[in-house]
Amino acid sequence: MTESRDIEPGASPTGRPKAIKRSGAFVIHIFTALGAGLALMALLEAVREHWSGMFGWLGVALVVDALDGPMARRFDVAGLLPNWSGETLDLVVDFTTYVFVPAYAIAASGLFSDVIAVVLGIAVAMSGALYFADRRMKTTDNHFRGFPTLWNAAAFYLFLLRPPQLVGTIAILVLVVATFLPIHVMHPVRVERWRVLNLTVVVVWGLLVVFTLWRDFTVPWPVTAALCVIALYIVASDVMWRIFAGERDA
Repeated sequence: MTESRDIEPGASPTGRPKAIKRSGAFVIHIFTALGAGLALMALLEAVREHWSGMFGWLGVALVVDALDGPMARRFDVAGLLPNWSGETLDLVVDFTTYVFVPAYAIAASGLFSDVIAVVLGIAVAMSGALYFADRRMKTTDNHFRGFPTLWNAAAFYLFLLRPPQLVGTIAILVLVVATFLPIHVMHPVRVERWRVLNLTVVVVWGLLVVFTLWRDFTVPWPVTAALCVIALYIVASDVMWRIFAGERDA
């Protein structure tokens, strides 16, 4: 009678394909973790006060974040690597790129007095940490509940507009409070409603941001105005839809 033995993955024709799939799945995890490295590059630029460079690295991290999720779902990374939490990895990377580095940039921007800058930086970091711990952060229709800690974008507009200290302080505190309010902000890529329009807006926004960073935030007023209109659309699109739907149903 032949003694049965366990077969190592990859030791047989049937095991090899699965081992290859697992290796490919882990490559996607590495791709996600790349965002942490990009966050470090952004932080190094921020320490040198090379703000355009910092936002450039954060922009690359944003692209990585937009791609890794669809890739993970397409290749069933969770099923192939059940011992590795892609969700946890994504949250860790997102916190560094969306919250921690921008919090440092806000605190070190020179737009606020030393005390206020530290208080605002701490408020951003703490509210962002609490938001990422909230299991209700996303709705079933792919909206964010509350201000979705897009502090990389908020910091970008802070450097673009360079408001007076009082106005900037109030704006940041309002966003900190809005993190915990029952408002809905669309995910511009995953929300199905008006998807073509949303994706078009995102592409235009990205091109304008690249142009702004290339010009080191010295851009004509129509570019600034367009960036502000796009930000308003993304934040208020859910309210606009509810008003539109209400009028249509009536």
